[in-house]
Amino acid sequence: MEAIQKTVSTNIKNHLRREQRKLMIRRYLSNRLAVTGSIIVLILAIVSIFADFIAVYDPYEMEVTERLKGPSPEHWFGTDNFGRDLFSRVVYGAQVSMGVGFAVAVVTLVAGMIIGLYASYYPVLDNILMRICDALMAFPAILLAIAIMAALGPRTENVIVSLSIVFTPYVARVVRSAALVVREQTYVEAIRSQGARSWRIIWRHIAPNTLSPLIVQVTFIFAEAIIVEAALSFLGAGIPAPDPSWGNILYDGKVVIFNAWWMTVFPGLFIVLSVLGLNLFGDGLRDVLDPHTTQVKK
Repeated sequence: MEAIQKTVSTNIKNHLRREQRKLMIRRYLSNRLAVTGSIIVLILAIVSIFADFIAVYDPYEMEVTERLKGPSPEHWFGTDNFGRDLFSRVVYGAQVSMGVGFAVAVVTLVAGMIIGLYASYYPVLDNILMRICDALMAFPAILLAIAIMAALGPRTENVIVSLSIVFTPYVARVVRSAALVVREQTYVEAIRSQGARSWRIIWRHIAPNTLSPLIVQVTFIFAEAIIVEAALSFLGAGIPAPDPSWGNILYDGKVVIFNAWWMTVFPGLFIVLSVLGLNLFGDGLRDVLDPHTTQVKK
């Protein structure tokens, strides 16, 4: 009899989970802006992954006689001041810029989650870690990133490290706020009174309940990382030339902006589209994962 009851209970739970997933999917698909953002992000992700097949020319190949040629059937986005095909460089720039943004998002997700969870559970660590986060957050993101890059040097790996240091405190703050609420719940107190170990309480019972705000925050960090990376590369402190990045393509185009508008318009358009898509995608996730925000908007 007990086995039958367990089976029925399991089937009911599985059915409720399936219905909940269907409801979340319907809620997300009903948000047109979120779907639009998802499509933009998906297209840019495909362009980044398959850049080798999409690019028509070698992004490093120079043809001085073809320099600063406008958009044409042969060169869809024109050529730059070294005669390189701009379409190929923008496509490979998507691979670099989106790759840096994704890497920063993953690193900040992991680091921010660890810092936020342990800071919320241990008061001593909370005072130390949060004061460090406050100190880092006191500086504007771009200025702190420039200072770190000046110390580390202009390399792609260093860009990821510097941006991860800049944005991790923001993620840690979000995780800590959510974890402090969960830590005071009755079921956590019951588990603690039964003698459960701290690491089990943190990772099995508190961490899963912080994922919703964490994932939403990371999508916005992804967009911010793309903007700051482009700014660093534009200032000469980011991705080193001749590697293509949307930021250093803009840097090359600023000198000839009045004679070769395409060198600034096309990479700038890709930056705008990627940031817009990620922000719309993040807004959609927030509506799905937190129904209360949808109710407030309505």
